[in-house]
Parts: sequence; C-alpha cells; structure tokens
Amino acid sequence: MAWGGASSLEEKSGTLTLRLREKGIMAKLYWNLDQPGKRCMLSGNEAAARGALESGVQVITSYPGSPSVQILECLAAVGHERGIYAEWSINEKVALEIAAAGSFSGIRALSVMKADGLNVALDFLTTLHLSGIDGGMVILVSDDPGAHSSVKEEDSRYLAPPAHVPLLEPTGPQDTKDILIWAFDISEKVGLPVIVRLTTRICHARATVTLGRIRTGKGSPRFPVETRFITAGRFHPDAHKKLDLLQDQFEASPFNLYTGAEEPELIVFTSGVSHAYALEAVERLDVGERIGVFKIGTVWPLPEGLVLKVLKRSERVVFFEEIEPFLEDQTKILAAQHWDDVGPLTFLGKRSGDVPWVMKPRGMGEMDPDITTQALAKALDIPFKPGAVRIKEEIKRLPEMDLPLRFPTLCPGCPHRASYWAIKTALELDGREGVALGDIGCYALGVLPTGYGTIRTVHSMGSGLGIASGLGKLKEMGLDQPAIAVIGDSTFYHAGIPPLINAKNTHSQCLCIILDNDTTAMTGHQPHPGSGLTAMGEATPPVPVAELVRGLEIPLTIGDPYQVEEVIQTILGLLGKGGPQVLLLQRECALKAGREQVFPRVYVDQEQCLGDACGCSRLCGRVFSCPANIWDEEAGKAMIDDVLCMGCGVCASLCPEKAIVVESERRKNDPGF
Repeated sequence: MAWGGASSLEEKSGTLTLRLREKGIMAKLYWNLDQPGKRCMLSGNEAAARGALESGVQVITSYPGSPSVQILECLAAVGHERGIYAEWSINEKVALEIAAAGSFSGIRALSVMKADGLNVALDFLTTLHLSGIDGGMVILVSDDPGAHSSVKEEDSRYLAPPAHVPLLEPTGPQDTKDILIWAFDISEKVGLPVIVRLTTRICHARATVTLGRIRTGKGSPRFPVETRFITAGRFHPDAHKKLDLLQDQFEASPFNLYTGAEEPELIVFTSGVSHAYALEAVERLDVGERIGVFKIGTVWPLPEGLVLKVLKRSERVVFFEEIEPFLEDQTKILAAQHWDDVGPLTFLGKRSGDVPWVMKPRGMGEMDPDITTQALAKALDIPFKPGAVRIKEEIKRLPEMDLPLRFPTLCPGCPHRASYWAIKTALELDGREGVALGDIGCYALGVLPTGYGTIRTVHSMGSGLGIASGLGKLKEMGLDQPAIAVIGDSTFYHAGIPPLINAKNTHSQCLCIILDNDTTAMTGHQPHPGSGLTAMGEATPPVPVAELVRGLEIPLTIGDPYQVEEVIQTILGLLGKGGPQVLLLQRECALKAGREQVFPRVYVDQEQCLGDACGCSRLCGRVFSCPANIWDEEAGKAMIDDVLCMGCGVCASLCPEKAIVVESERRKNDPGF
C-alpha cells in the first residue's frame, strides 16, 4: 500500500537514503572527520556520536525518543562507511537486547534511550550484572528536566543501583565525547554495562569539541562455543566485586575534578550541566576565592576516597544537580559512615530547602544559572536579585497587553486533529459520557485545546489501550461508559500489541483507534516496522498494522481521518459492538507528505462567509483551531493562510455555509492510499 505517492519500497528507500546521505555529508564536515586534534562545533548529541565512533563502536540501537534521537541518526548516516550496524528497534527492551548480542559476540555496542525507555528496558538491564558482558557496552540515557519533550520528569540515576550498573555523567559536549570512550574502556575492564546519563541541555547545547582518533572495531563478532552468559542469584556477589573494582578507576578518573580554594568557606558538589551553572554562579558573585567546586562525573558508585577527601576541606557543602537529590543523598550516606573522620558537616540542598526543588513558575525540576546563583548567594549571605525577578519588574513598567495564551498545537493538516474532532463528536452524540484514553506521541496533544481535550489519561507507551481493556471489563460490574483507546502506529508496535491481545483474550468491550501516519512523527519521522525502511535507509518488507490486527482475528475497520463525517458514523457504530474492536485511521503525516507532493489550494470565499453573523463562533479558526485558519480583521471574515495550509480540506467539510473552497484540480498526487 503506497503512502504519499511513493509507489514502491525502493522509491521510499531512495527518498530516505538521500536524506541520510545529506546527513552523512554534514557528518563528514563535522563529527565524522578522521582528523585528530581538529576543533569542531558540535551539539551534545553529535559529540556522543563522535565519542562512539572514537571508541570503535560497531552496533548501535535505539527507539526514537527526544532529546537524544539524533545520536543514532548521526551514526546511521555513516554506518555503511564505518562498518556500523544501526537499528531503530521496536522498543527499548529489544534495543538493549540487540546491543547485548553485539557485546556477547565480543564487539562494542551502544544503546540509546530516554528515561522513559530505560523503564521499558529495566527488566533486561537488571540481569546483565549477573550474566556479565564481553565487548564494551554503554547505555546512553537522556533525561528531560523540565519535561520539554516528555510527559514527565524522571531521574534515571536511581535505576543504576538496583541494576548494579555504574553511571557516569558528563557536563558538556566535550565531556560527552570523552566520557563515552572512557565508558567503553571501563565496561570491558569490569565486565559490566555502563550508563552514561545526558540531560536535555547537554544534548542540545553546542560547544567546541576537540576530535580524537577514530578507532576501528574489533573485527568480526563471534560467540565462542564455550561462552555462557547466564543469570542466577548466586552471581550477585560477583557483581559487587566488579563494582568494587571500579573504585580505583573512579578515584583516578579525569571526569572528577576539584577546583577553587584549598580551604573554602563552602564546597559546591555538582554533576552534569549543573557544573556549568555553578561555575557561572561563582563568576557572577565574584566568590572564586571563597568557594570550592567539585565536579563528579562518576556519579555511581561514588569515588569514596576522593569524596571523603573533598569533604574534609570545609564544614559546609551545597549540592547542584538535576532532577532529584541523588548525589546529595549518596554523599550523605557516605559521610554518615565516616562521620568521625569528616564531621561535623552542614549540608545545603534540596532536602534542606536551600536549593529549590522546582523552578518557578513552571514547577519543574530543571536547574538554571539563576537558581544556582541565588542558592549560592543565600549560602554566602550575599544579596542577589535573580534575572527572572528583574524581568518581571521591567514587564510591570510596560503598557498592559491582553495577549492570548498559546498552547502547543498540532501542525496544519495534521490528521490527528481530524481524528480527535471525529472522536469528540462521536462521544458527544453517543451520549453515554464515553472515555477516550491516550499515551505518548504527537497525539498526546489530545489533552489540550488543539485536540479538544478529548483524551483523559496519558501515562506511558501503550497504557491507554491497557486502561481501556480494564474499563471494558468493568461493564460486567455496571460501568456503562464506552472506552476508546487512542494510539499511534509507532506506539502500537512499541507497546500496543500486548494490551490488544489481552483485550481479545478477556473479551473486553473497548474500541482501539490506531492513528496510522506512517512514521514516528513526534521525534522527526524515523521509520518503524510498518514503514518498509530500516534506520540505514534500506528497503525491508513492511509489517502493516492491518495485517497484525487481522492476524489476531480482531474485527478491523479502516478509515480516512480527513473524511470526518464518515469516521464519526463509524465510531458510533463500533461503540455498540461487543468485544474489542479496532478502527485504523490511515493518513500520512502532513509534514512528511508535504515534502513529497503538492496539495490543493484551499481558500475562503469571503462573499459566502457570513463572519460573526454566521453564529458558528468562528468554527474554522477558533473551534477547529487549525493554525492555517485565521481571521481577516479588516474584512471581518475567515481566511486561510496559504503559507501554512496543507490542503487537507477538513475545514471545508465542517463549514456550515460551505464558504471554504478546495481547488481539487490543483492536486498533483492523491495524498491518500
């Protein structure tokens, strides 16, 4: 089934390969240069890819997740050239297992995921310290303080101790490159995987990075016949012995660094990007002679001897880190065990309230230079007015402006907007106060006005369908509200199949609506098993969602979200049927389709439009809320922004006066199937 005018897998593969080749050209100009000593401006993600190259990595796996999605893309772009296998896996657990296969075969492997993904992979991760590994294995985890591209904040450092896996944390792009190389070396020395934790600001920050030599891989992988990687409880003590071996390595690590006064009034313990904020705070307050700054790159297990040595320098310690007080708590535990030697000490941090838990006004746990400077000023009794306060004071001097709130919105022409309009309308017409449930993806915006507040739960990948399966069984106990699960195609492959099988097995009465836009749209249009492409641009037989559902012998209906009225009636019909039902709404992501085809021009016939006299409350712009539907203040009529409009024509089908015109004869390619 062709998407967006692409008539074959080969044609689609050629399109992606061209984009990968373009990335590869950029790579050769920057992070892929085999010129040791050259200085380049790299982002943290590019620096991580460079570090993997310099380490001699041969396998890299991931599932697309911001803020670290570019790392695999960089390596996939030069995979054939460098002899690297790069894979977008179906989920993070499988990604980690593929990486482990490389390690078990004696070659170096990297698995990249965000904090949410580490939760998915945790079951397998907690077995690796028992079985051990062979080739160096690094798990690069990107946390998202401030939840810029996530539904929640999570501090993945807390997962390292139960997994018995060492954790390192760089402070910037140069550190990221260098620490990746060191992590692979450490991994092979102790026979354990190593977690390297990045955060959003490091992933996306840019800085000058000095390149090193690109190592070649170890050669052909081989799983020796006598080798075993078996998990058993009796190996638990061996894991602790391996961690103990790290102490000497961590004590001498170049990523742990103390700078500042020999006997300071106050020591700042930092990790990650908070180290840069701490240095800025010291400079802003001009307290370099009074302060010592201790950067800890080997976050877990702590380099105990080094930490104790630094603690003896002062009686007061303040902690700057994201998101939770992990470093603070670990240091306190160590200090308590050696109190006679290092005490008395005063600890200032999130536990004491001297460093705020959340950033105002967003209420998030992300640090910034103002937070660190204010906390440091408070500890040293120095007056300081944060920039945010100064800005608020300046704003008060400005004339009052009634600016509307701007929420995140779905793109113009996004099929999800049409889908949510249909779902919301169908539930209202059904009249039983039905519940729509969602999870992670572009369609998570269904909780906001852009999706008409349609979905009422957002938790994790596939959880909407699991909850719907549960609600469907509560009908036997008297629950009379229909349950609809909304899930994207990439998420369906990732975590939607098990709960759908569960719904079938229990004969749960729920409706699963799969929003199939032929890509992993939220993170930049990476292919998935239904796309017919690999991460390295190679054509592969797709695994269509429809065939999976039919294979489960679950009733399937296929629709086009742009045909809103038809979809509404379809949903109403499916809500009355027993057992699980699947409605597959197929329409290519508008942004992806816009790169490959010309859409019809859609415009408002202002002679036909009644403006506010229509009584529709400006349905096309204010209610339907597509960004391309705007208001012509001078004419007092609706109009369409030709620059933004993708030509989907959904607004034309909704206009009560039929004042919106679609020039279908201008269509170059049919955007349907």
